[in-house]
Amino acid sequence: MDINIALTLGGVMAILVGILLGYLLRWFLSVSKRGSVEVEIKEVLLSAKEEAQSIIEEADRKTEAREKELRKEEKEIEERLKKTEERFIKKEEFLDKRQLDIDEELEQIKVKSAEIERINKKIQAEGDAVKRELERIAHFSESGAREELLKRVEKNHEEDILVRIKKLETEGASRLASTAQSILATAIQRLATSTAAEAMTTTVSIPSDEIKGKIIGKEGRNIRTFERASGVELIIDDTPGSIAISSFDPIRREVARVALEALIEDGRIQPAKIEEAVEKAHEEVNKITKEAGERAAYECGVFNLDPRVSAILGRLHFRTSYGQNVLQHSIEMAHISGMLAEELGANVAVAKAGALLHDIGKAVDHEVQGTHVEIGRRILQKFEIDPQVIQAMQSHHEEYPYETIESIIVQTADAISGGRPGARRDSVERYIKRLDDLEGIARSFPVVEKTYALQAGRELRVFVKPEEITDLEAINLAREIALRIEKELKYPGEIKVAVIRESRAVEYAR
Repeated sequence: MDINIALTLGGVMAILVGILLGYLLRWFLSVSKRGSVEVEIKEVLLSAKEEAQSIIEEADRKTEAREKELRKEEKEIEERLKKTEERFIKKEEFLDKRQLDIDEELEQIKVKSAEIERINKKIQAEGDAVKRELERIAHFSESGAREELLKRVEKNHEEDILVRIKKLETEGASRLASTAQSILATAIQRLATSTAAEAMTTTVSIPSDEIKGKIIGKEGRNIRTFERASGVELIIDDTPGSIAISSFDPIRREVARVALEALIEDGRIQPAKIEEAVEKAHEEVNKITKEAGERAAYECGVFNLDPRVSAILGRLHFRTSYGQNVLQHSIEMAHISGMLAEELGANVAVAKAGALLHDIGKAVDHEVQGTHVEIGRRILQKFEIDPQVIQAMQSHHEEYPYETIESIIVQTADAISGGRPGARRDSVERYIKRLDDLEGIARSFPVVEKTYALQAGRELRVFVKPEEITDLEAINLAREIALRIEKELKYPGEIKVAVIRESRAVEYAR
């Protein structure tokens, strides 16, 4: 028992001693290891201090070097600024001196200008005095002396002047004629339309003369109803196979023609049917006029027209002037104007529109007071047409001045279209009256002996008394006659005035 206890106590003591020895061993090992770590830390700190000191010393060296460079640059900048300042000071002094010199020169110029003005006034006064003295001595004014001098020069050098004038006229006319002929020939050749004149018919064919009785009606009630509804006069006479329609309004004539043909085709002619037919004819003619205006604008390349303007333009389809259809004439003019504008570098669109609309006033000239040009201007202004187009169309009869090249082109195209062979037909009485007026203007001059109008009034030959006029005066006479014709007569195209001065010496041998 005691042995077991002793053994147990011995074992416990041995365990305690083992534990104590292990703890002491562990303590010893940790103490020895901590000593070596502290040594390493001290070495690292020492090395870091040495490296930091080296870096600080290097930084100090670099800072010192940079400070030296900055001081050097600062010194250079200060020197440059000092030099710049000195240069500015010198320039300012120079400018001040220059300003003083300029002020002195301006003062001198003012003094000299005043002196020059005084001298000019003195010279002018002396010149006026000399001129008055010369006029007093010569008994001639300045204008009178100039006129007398020109007369003497003309008299002494008349032949040279005539030769020179003739040469200039020949050269200028040849050059201008060649250019104009080229442009006009190109335009006319490109157009190449028929030259046959159109005439509006106011007769309606009927299948038999029995229809005339139906149209007249019982006691004339049908014809009275027709005339009242259509605004025209029916002429029913013994002419077989036709009935004539009379009215100053071409639209009314067309409405009457359409209505009458519809009644004849229907066969039932009575007041109610007549009024219905006339109403339908109005609608049909309005549709025809609108389509004709739109078709004409499209054919000529004139776009964006107000529909009301196109409708008014289409009314010209039923209007003629000297036998020429006015709408066809306007279309033809638009093509010619466009080609002339292309050749001359003008505004093609404005020239075409001005030509197409130049006679639009004729569509309503019997309804509105004024010339067709003035009426047309008011129509275009009302519908806000481009002012350039109005300027182009308003001068074709020279009622307004030519403000643009397009207005001259439109007038030229009007002369071409109206003046070409077969375009227009005039009455014999009006034709003879125009030729007589043409010759009468030339005969009104006292030196004129005989006059002849030739080539349908396109040329006027004037024979003068050779003993009462010189060759130079004959040139002036031709110009005066041409100006009188332009002022007093209205005509399409142009008229050539040829003044002929013939000297004849007659002697008889016996």
